[in-house]
Amino acid sequence: MQTVSVRDIIEHTAKAKSVTSESLRDIKGVTGMLRILALNALIEAKRAGEMGAGFAVVADEVRLISTQVETITNIMATDLGKEIASLERLTEDMARQNQGARMVDLARNAIELIDRNLYERTCDVRWWATDAAMVEAAADHARHGHASRRLGVILDAYTVYLDLWLCDLNGNIIANGRPDLYSAKGANVASSAWFTRARKLASGNEFAVADISTEPLLNGAQVATYATGVRAHGDASGELLGVLGVHFDWQPQARAIAEGVRLSEDERKLTRALLVDAQGLIIAASDGRGILQDRIALRSEGRAFGHYTEASGTMIAYHRTPGYETYAGLGWYGVIVQKP
Repeated sequence: MQTVSVRDIIEHTAKAKSVTSESLRDIKGVTGMLRILALNALIEAKRAGEMGAGFAVVADEVRLISTQVETITNIMATDLGKEIASLERLTEDMARQNQGARMVDLARNAIELIDRNLYERTCDVRWWATDAAMVEAAADHARHGHASRRLGVILDAYTVYLDLWLCDLNGNIIANGRPDLYSAKGANVASSAWFTRARKLASGNEFAVADISTEPLLNGAQVATYATGVRAHGDASGELLGVLGVHFDWQPQARAIAEGVRLSEDERKLTRALLVDAQGLIIAASDGRGILQDRIALRSEGRAFGHYTEASGTMIAYHRTPGYETYAGLGWYGVIVQKP
């Protein structure tokens, strides 16, 4: 069975409009000719006098019929024009609705992908915080060298992280996994949002996260930092000994998701795929513009997803994070911005 698209309906509607206009124009042309013929017949009938009286009656009837046909044609042109115009509007609305629904699906796919990715980060940090080397180093800072080596081994297997930091309860970094690349050890991060939040967690089953930011100690790289407490004996309810922070290499991972949105080549020229945080800050963009600088004010009206068209004709489709497994998400949105 042949698939019929909205574009096909639009094209056939345009053809119907064209055919109707041409046909009505032809009918008007014929009625115009009939009226001219009727007028000529009346003139000849008058010249013929009584002999042409009967012919004059026929000519009058022809003129009357042509007038009636013209009236019917005008009514038909008006009514058909209105109906075809309504059909065009409905079809265009249908096309916008279908395209909008598709863009919403793409926005959801993008935010779901990042949610699934970040869910794994929440699992990683809580797991690694129970590692014996982390627990020992947090309890006895003299063992920080062993902790650094252990963090390095983890980083060799998990390339999506820039660095892993083990901190004491005062926010001093006592070990990091890539000391050859980043001189983080000895720095103090007590004022960092991820550290202060992790410091307050009630158990090792919980985690803290900070907004996407650039980290000076990681050469200004964009990071998503997840953290949790390192506790005595690796027990989730044990005494808090320190804080483990893991720095997800945000920029390449997020860019891959934004650029990977399934768009045709024609659509890609007119479309931006974005990830924005709960405050509307752009944290990823398929065109690389405005990241951690520009904000987008969504007209969501409290809805989790939807689409609308701006006065310029630009369509905005959005979908709020649905979360994944035990990760509720951070109120972020996948957003598709498509010019007309």
